[in-house]
Amino acid sequence: MKAGSLLVLRISLGLLMLIWGIDKLVNVEHGLEVSKHFYLDLFSSTTLLQAFGALQIILGLAVVLGWLRRFAYPVLLLITGATLLGVWRSVVDPWGWYLEGGNVLFYPSLIIFAAAWVLYCFRDEDTRALDRHGR
Repeated sequence: MKAGSLLVLRISLGLLMLIWGIDKLVNVEHGLEVSKHFYLDLFSSTTLLQAFGALQIILGLAVVLGWLRRFAYPVLLLITGATLLGVWRSVVDPWGWYLEGGNVLFYPSLIIFAAAWVLYCFRDEDTRALDRHGR
């Protein structure tokens, strides 16, 4: 049961990274708007966003397969943590009652980060991963 749960968690988080990566490649304008609004315009370069998108696709595939987990999971935590920080207002005040910029649709960023953390913490229990012997 535990191995199956970790497999589902790993696949769902990996697919999320794939979706985010593909979005950066095919919908660059969206990525530029996200960077502008949530990340202080730090990643507002088409080339940079597309490079991030390609790397996110590779990361997503690695996570789905459970490959190179020693490296993939910390990067996954970094990305989901950065996302969480970018939308912190939506976690603290999802309805925007006190903080401008809150949006209830971004609250799941906390859940996604928590799921990535669980996956990292229980990586030794994930016996259905491709690199299960090389943790």
